Amino acid sequence: MKHRAPATRTPHSTYRLQVSPDFTLHDAARVVPYLHDLGVDWVYLSPILASEPGSTHGYDVVAFDHIDEERGGEAGLAAVSAEAKRLGMGVLVDIVPNHVGVATPAEDPWWWDVLKLGRESEHANAFDVDWAAGDGKIVIPVIGDDDEDAITIGGGEVRYHDQRFPLAPGTSTLEEQHYELVNWRTADDGLNYRRFFAVNTLAAVRVEDPEVFAETHVEVKRWFDEGLVDGLRVDHPDGLRDPKRYLDDLAALTGGAYVLVEKILEPGEELLDSWATSGTTGYDALALIDRVLTDPAGEAPLTALEDRLRGESVDWHRMVHDNKRAVADGILHSEVLRITREVGTYLDGRAADGGGSRPDEDSVADAVGELLACFPVYRSYLPEGREHLDQAFAAARDSRPDLATTYDVLEAVLHDEWGQPARRFQQTSGMVMAKGVEDCSFYRWSRLTSLNEVGGDPSIFSVGVDDFHAAMTARQAHWPDAMVTLSTHDTKRGEDVRARITALAEEPGHWERALDELLQLAPVPDPGFGSLLWQAVLGAWTADHLPDLRDRLHGYAEKAMREAGDRTTWTEPDEAYEAQVHAAVDAVFDDEGVQRVLLDLATRIDEPAQANSLAAKLLAITIPGVPDVYQGSELWETSLVDPDNRRPVDFDHRAAVLAGDAEDDAAAKLHVTCSALTLRRDRPELFTSYTPVTASGDAAGHVVAYDRGGAIAVVTRLPVGLAASGWGDTALDLPEGQWHDVLTGLDTDGRLADLLATHPVALLVRKD
Repeated sequence: MKHRAPATRTPHSTYRLQVSPDFTLHDAARVVPYLHDLGVDWVYLSPILASEPGSTHGYDVVAFDHIDEERGGEAGLAAVSAEAKRLGMGVLVDIVPNHVGVATPAEDPWWWDVLKLGRESEHANAFDVDWAAGDGKIVIPVIGDDDEDAITIGGGEVRYHDQRFPLAPGTSTLEEQHYELVNWRTADDGLNYRRFFAVNTLAAVRVEDPEVFAETHVEVKRWFDEGLVDGLRVDHPDGLRDPKRYLDDLAALTGGAYVLVEKILEPGEELLDSWATSGTTGYDALALIDRVLTDPAGEAPLTALEDRLRGESVDWHRMVHDNKRAVADGILHSEVLRITREVGTYLDGRAADGGGSRPDEDSVADAVGELLACFPVYRSYLPEGREHLDQAFAAARDSRPDLATTYDVLEAVLHDEWGQPARRFQQTSGMVMAKGVEDCSFYRWSRLTSLNEVGGDPSIFSVGVDDFHAAMTARQAHWPDAMVTLSTHDTKRGEDVRARITALAEEPGHWERALDELLQLAPVPDPGFGSLLWQAVLGAWTADHLPDLRDRLHGYAEKAMREAGDRTTWTEPDEAYEAQVHAAVDAVFDDEGVQRVLLDLATRIDEPAQANSLAAKLLAITIPGVPDVYQGSELWETSLVDPDNRRPVDFDHRAAVLAGDAEDDAAAKLHVTCSALTLRRDRPELFTSYTPVTASGDAAGHVVAYDRGGAIAVVTRLPVGLAASGWGDTALDLPEGQWHDVLTGLDTDGRLADLLATHPVALLVRKD
C-alpha cells in the first residue's frame, strides 16, 4: 500500500454537532468550551451551506455561495472558528458535493434558471439531465393522482398548490415550458435527471466539470482562504462520477487539508489508497467494535429463532440480491433505463465503426438490473475495482443464464472505463446497494439487530479477539487517521441501543421466552418484524418512561415497517397491518403485562449492557484512528433511526455532570469518555502504535487489551458469561513498568479482578 502525504493538520478527536435552525452556529460556539473540557480536539459540524427552508439536516443544499442564515450565517461560522482557535481546537465541516435541493425551486437559483431557460441556461451543465429522454424537457414528478387540475398559471409563474415554477420568457402555456409536471409515479420509470438515491427533490450536480466544481466550492474555498475551517467530511463520494479526481481537486483547493469520505466498505473491501483522503468516516470500525463484543455462541440459537419466526430458513445473501433487484426494477428503474439508453448510444457508435450486433433494449435493461443486483460492493472505480465488476458478471451469468449473449456484449461496454455506460453504471450501483440493503433488507432481518448497521454485514455475527487485533494492526499501519465512530446521524440505532441488544446474544434463551410472551400479549401480523420491533423497544426503553418515548417508538415503527416494504409501504400503506403494529407500541405504555416482561428482561441485561456500552466507548476512543463522539453520546445514546437521532441535546446538563454539579446514571460513561479523550489530546505520543496485550487465566477470553505505544486500553467482553465465574486469577501480561489506571487512579499489577472492580474498562499509563 502506498503511503499518502499526511494532511496539513490532523485532529486527535472530533465531536459531531447537528447544526439546525434550532441549534445554530452561534449555539455551537457557546458549546465549544464544554467540548474542550470534555477533552475534544476538533468541532465537527453538519452541513452549513444554504439549504431548503426549515431543513433540520442541511443535506438539501440550495446554494453553494453562502452559509445558511437560519443556521447562523457567516457570522455564526466565524464565532465557532474564533472560539475553537482560542482553545487550540480545529473545525471540521460536512460538505455535500453530490446534489442540491430542488423541493422549492425558487430557493435554488440554479435550478430555477434551468427550469426557466432550459438548455440555454448558464447553469444547465451543472445538472445531470438526459434532455433527449424528456423530449427536451426536465420531467418533474410532483402531481398527485387525478390532481392535474390543480396546476394554474398566473403572476408570471406556474403553480401547483403551494409549489412555484417559472415561466419561460415570452410564453404562457404549460406546453411551452422547459419542464413537464407529471404524476409522482412517473419517477420510477420516466425520470430524466439523476437524483440522490430515489429522492426526487435532490437533483445531482456534475462536479466532474471543472467550472461546476469551482462554482459549487466557492464558499468552501473561502473557509480555507480565511482559515475558518481545518478539515472536511465528504458526503457520499460514491455518487460522484470520478471520486478520485474530485478528491484531488479538493486537495488542491484546500491545500491538502484533512479530508474524510463517507464510504461504506463491504467485508474484505479496502479503501483505495490512491484517493486523497485520510480515510473513511468510521462505519468499518463500528462494525468491528460491535462484533468483537458479540458472543459467537448466540449465533445458532438466534438463527433458529429467526427461522421459526419467519417460517423458513432465511438466506441473507439471497434476500439482499432479491431486494436489490426489486430496487433496480422499481424506484431506481429510471437509472437502469438511462444506462440502457447510453449502452445503445455506445453500441451505435461501435456499429458505425464496424462493430457487431446489439441486443434489444429490454434485454439490456434486464441484464443491467441483474448486474446491479449481483454487485458485491457499493461500486467500482475503473480501472480500480475491476475484480468486483467481474464478480458481478460471473454471479449474473449464474443467476440468469438466459441473458448470456447480452452479457457478452455488456462486458465489453462496461469494462470501458472512459465510456458513458460504465461511468453511469458505477454511479448507480451504490444507489441500488444502499436502497436494497440499508433501507430494506436491514428491516427484514431480525436475528440480532445490533448488527443491522450501516457499513456492517448482519450475516457476519461476531469477530474473534485475534481477528480484531489483526484488523487494528492493519488500520494503524495504513489508515491511522481515519475516523472511528459509534453513532452518527445515519446509524439505525444509537450505540447504547446496540449495546443492550448485543447482550441478547449471551441470553438467547431468555430473549426467546420473553419475545414469545410479548408477541402473545401484543400480537403483530408478522412475528419476524415483531422481533425487530421489540429489540428496538428494549434498546430504547426505560422504566421511567421518557416523556417522548411513545411518539418516538411510533415514529420508528412506521419507518421500519414501511422501509421493510413487504407488508406495507410509504406509497401504499396497509392501514390494518400498521394499526396492529402501532397497537403493540401502545402496549409498551398501557399494558401491565407487557411492562412486566420488559422490566424483567431489561433488569436482566442492564448491567451487561452497560458493560458493553463502556467497552465500546473505550474501544472507539483508543483504537487506531480519530475518534468521533456523536452529539450527546457521552451519556447514554438511546436514539433510533433518523430523525430520532437528531433530537436536541441538553448540553447544560452534560456540562453540569462533568463539573460534578449534577447527577446522571450515565456518569460513568461521561467519565470514561472525558478521561480517554483528554489523554489522547494531551498525550498523543502514547497513541502511535498498536500491540495486542495478552492475558493468562481461565477468563482470558473475556478481555480485549492492547498497547497503543504507552497507553493500554482494557475492556470486558461477554460480561454475562464472565459473571458466572468471575475473573479469578486472570491477569494481563503487562509490559515492564509500573502501571496505573487513569479512570480510577489506582495502581495495577495486571490482575483483572482488582483492575476492573470499579469499571468494566480501564486505561493504563506508566506511573512515571
